[in-house]
Amino acid sequence: MVEVEEKDENTYPLLTDVAASSSSDSHASLKRTGTVWTAIAHIITGVIGSGVLSLAWSVAQLGWIAGPLSMVLFGIITIISSNLLCDCYRYPHPEVGHIRNRSYAEAVRSYLGKKSMWVAGIFLQESYYGYGIAYTITSAISMRAILRSNCYHKEGHDAPCEYGDSLFMLLFGAVQIVFSQIPDFHNMEWLSIIAAVMSFAYTFIGLALGFAKVLENGEIRGDLGGVSTATVAQKVWLSSQAIGDIAFAFTYNIILLDIEDTLKAPPPENKTMKKASTTAILITSFFFLCCGSFGYAAFGDQAPGNLLTGFGFYEPYWLVDIANACIVLHLVGGYQIYSQPLFAVAERQITKKHPNSGFVNNEYVIKLPLMPRFKLNFLRLCFRTAYVASTTGLAILFPYFNQVLGVLGALNFWPLAIYFPVEMYLVQNKVRAWTGIWMVLQGFRVFCLLCTILAFIGSVEGLISNKLS
Repeated sequence: MVEVEEKDENTYPLLTDVAASSSSDSHASLKRTGTVWTAIAHIITGVIGSGVLSLAWSVAQLGWIAGPLSMVLFGIITIISSNLLCDCYRYPHPEVGHIRNRSYAEAVRSYLGKKSMWVAGIFLQESYYGYGIAYTITSAISMRAILRSNCYHKEGHDAPCEYGDSLFMLLFGAVQIVFSQIPDFHNMEWLSIIAAVMSFAYTFIGLALGFAKVLENGEIRGDLGGVSTATVAQKVWLSSQAIGDIAFAFTYNIILLDIEDTLKAPPPENKTMKKASTTAILITSFFFLCCGSFGYAAFGDQAPGNLLTGFGFYEPYWLVDIANACIVLHLVGGYQIYSQPLFAVAERQITKKHPNSGFVNNEYVIKLPLMPRFKLNFLRLCFRTAYVASTTGLAILFPYFNQVLGVLGALNFWPLAIYFPVEMYLVQNKVRAWTGIWMVLQGFRVFCLLCTILAFIGSVEGLISNKLS
């Protein structure tokens, strides 16, 4: 059974244009039902992603002092920048402003103007796209690890249990084509909750396996300076890449306002979001510290690039299998968390240019036997399928886990997590130049910029070296 209906803009709030709400809250009639708990679930789904699996390797490169301190520092930076961004959901006042900025780009436009929005938009779309590539790589590695774990259990730890990644990437891409038909963030609460549960599951398993390995070894491995290298330059590159990996693990600001747009009021959305954001970051920071530290304590300089797929752990093989299955299930949701905002921007622009096109605007309500009704839109089907295919293709071309995470983390951390949130805060609060708070925030920006440059150079060098070798 197929019914045709026109797409209602209020049904897809992320697809509307900021100009439509320039004089009033044009979506006041939209029923927003999100709470602090659903927001925490969205954030944890976005933050505890593939990045957590690289933290043991990152701590190994930096050592026992710089490694944990870097994670604490990036956790504090993330809390500060996200709290600044929470106040940008409404304009001009953070609590009673009549304009809702339902995405990062809309907030930049409201506070900093159209030119800044275009600059931010470039970084945003590249970041969303990059997460899709990274999650495709990670899911394939985890699927392959399940086969390798079973092979090692049956054939012995020295058996040549090698499997390619491409088939698993194609399988993950096929699953994402289906899930990409979810219309928008407002229809994703169930997926985020499942993904958040999965992320806690594999993080707990990784933590427990690391702790058990330390007890088995009877010692805490590693040293204060981290992995020794043949040259100073090599140490600098690896340390820089580790900083990029840590930055990637913490960054989620690009989806913060999309999540805040799901929250009901009262209380004011910014207060609920600050509470959710701070709680979620504290929780994830604790897990990041534990996973990174126990992984390094268990393996020392031999800490694998991916804690659950690098085969420091062989037994119990069934627990390793469960952990990797949880990773894959989590990344199914994580991919959508970072893809839906990109879909919204692209489809909003296409809808704006072709308001009378049936291909763009008509929806077909389809009812299949034993299945609930679902809405099919041809633009959504074609555009999102092409998008998933492109991220899958690039993941097959560059299947380098740590290097890809480092490049993405370094490239997007400063502009999206630091520069624009600080700039919007300065404009919103009319902070004058050379005042105390202005100088503190400028110092904050410069410090984070230096960290970003260092991490980006090291990660690009690692990516190029691996590709050429």
